[in-house]
Amino acid sequence: MSDPLRLAIFDVDGTLLDSQDVIVGAMDRAFRSHDLPPPTSTETKRIVGLELYEAVTRLAPDLDEALIKSVGDAYKNAFIENRKTGGGEAEAPLYAGAVAALERLHATEALLGVATGKARRGLDHTLDAHDLRRFFVTTQTCTENPGKPNPAMVENCLRETGAEARDTIMIGDTVFDMEMGKNAGAWSLGVAWGYHEVEELRDAGADLIIGAFDELHEALDELWRRA
Repeated sequence: MSDPLRLAIFDVDGTLLDSQDVIVGAMDRAFRSHDLPPPTSTETKRIVGLELYEAVTRLAPDLDEALIKSVGDAYKNAFIENRKTGGGEAEAPLYAGAVAALERLHATEALLGVATGKARRGLDHTLDAHDLRRFFVTTQTCTENPGKPNPAMVENCLRETGAEARDTIMIGDTVFDMEMGKNAGAWSLGVAWGYHEVEELRDAGADLIIGAFDELHEALDELWRRA
């Protein structure tokens, strides 16, 4: 009997990429361009990972649908302008140890994927700017899927790789990641360096939480042993 396929799915913002400054800056510009008071940086970080228009709705629930879309489009345009000058995700650093952890996993028989609240264009820019595309066999975004915590992104990773949910681990920094993994029947592994607090991750169903990338391999092995 052959060993099961093991799949590790990574969130991007707040998990692999420390993009809070560019995200907060773009959201600030989007709100100000509509003469609206911008959310605080803490408020913006709370919605990282959600589909964009859902994120704007949570930040400003009193806005009508047309204005929510307009603010969301302004956010996207702010990123596009930043990218033209080498900014955006390209100027956001990867977290310490991220590349080494990916390289170590990539050298094993585990399959790696991405499930992110970013649009496809933003993910492509990130993967190319940081030379990460080589690691991943499946990548899912909000362009092709419903946003987190809907399980569709994880389910499509399973479909594309042939892995089973019980052998799959969703790795992320927000409650949306933990809930998405659980909703898909997968394991959920929280990281403590992102945008939501450790207790929130636990309450959202995290099976384990790590404090640094050098703990990742052991944590993944532990969860795969439980499968």
